[in-house]
Amino acid sequence: MEVKLWSDKREREMYENFAELFAIIKATEKLEKAYVRDIISPAEYETECQKLIAHFKTLSSTLKDIVPSIERFHDTYKMDCPAALNRLVTSGVPATVEHRAAAAMSATTSAAIVAECVQNFITAMDSLKLNMVAVDQVHPLLSDLSASLSKLSILPPDFEGKTKMREWIARLSKWVLLMS
Repeated sequence: MEVKLWSDKREREMYENFAELFAIIKATEKLEKAYVRDIISPAEYETECQKLIAHFKTLSSTLKDIVPSIERFHDTYKMDCPAALNRLVTSGVPATVEHRAAAAMSATTSAAIVAECVQNFITAMDSLKLNMVAVDQVHPLLSDLSASLSKLSILPPDFEGKTKMREWIARLSKWVLLMS
């Protein structure tokens, strides 16, 4: 006994599109798992994921009248592909691109902290060049510089500049206590 899924060409096209959408979602889920398990390189992952996202966007725009909700399609066919839904529907970009943006934000923050360190260093140097050598004048400037150096996560904790700065602050703090 043979069961026909379609009765005309239009219906056949619809089922083929459903099959294609199903395949894209399943393939994306497998790709996400492979990437998380480090089975494929980030470069391979990004290339393949961008292809799948492009295919998905093209197909879902074609099916927007028939499949108004990808989540409902996912649930109707009991797909169990949460990573694919996240990547295709929610994020829309490969994880490598998503995390690169976060790293860029971190680099921007780091650049701001470096600028703050430079500013505090120049201010401290200028005050010393202007012969402002009183403890109550130098101590706050070096404290600011030490604080900004501590914020800079790219420097190791035992960085020589940080340790020297802590030594000088400790010395100057003793003088501040003696003066008060």
